[in-house]
Amino acid sequence: MCSRYWTDESPELRPIVEEMNRSPLVTRWHETTAVKSYGEIRPTDVVPVLAPNRAGKKTVYPMKWGYSGKSLLINARSETAAEKPMFREDWARHRCIVPASWYFEWEHRLGNDGKKHTGDKYMIQPRNSTMTWLCGLYRIEKGLPVFAVLTREPGEEIRFIHDRMPLIMPEKLVDKWIRPDMKPEELLPCALTDMVFEKVKTE
Repeated sequence: MCSRYWTDESPELRPIVEEMNRSPLVTRWHETTAVKSYGEIRPTDVVPVLAPNRAGKKTVYPMKWGYSGKSLLINARSETAAEKPMFREDWARHRCIVPASWYFEWEHRLGNDGKKHTGDKYMIQPRNSTMTWLCGLYRIEKGLPVFAVLTREPGEEIRFIHDRMPLIMPEKLVDKWIRPDMKPEELLPCALTDMVFEKVKTE
């Protein structure tokens, strides 16, 4: 969980993508992988992400989804990130925002055999919003930035789909979330949990 999200070519996202495409990092990423602007985003895709530059100003960078390790780490639990050696420093100083239109989740049903089975796919976003500001952490690997999406307990409306959801900030707190001098624990109570959802139709 959260292993897919979607970006529309919308008025909100277009300037973010345009800023990313002006980054010199785009050329460096193109040496090994394509940079993706819109559509369904998957782990290992390189996409626009908001993070502070050295002067502390909010900037758009092309970042790859997933920390390298024994296996690819695409998520981090917001409840324990501050304690985990893999995420501790980034939780304190390297926080980012991943702009999305909505995210996807697959329903996890408990079968008669007592095991969880994957069910229907849903598109989910905050109520009364056209944007979904996913909270993440980032670090540098081999000279290029990568990120992981933070997760939390789900809101009641979507608990039947999955027992986790992304940590999502309201737009007014995006700048605060990425500030290195901000204590992220202070913003956790502001995270959005009131979601709307729709089943994705399959062919």
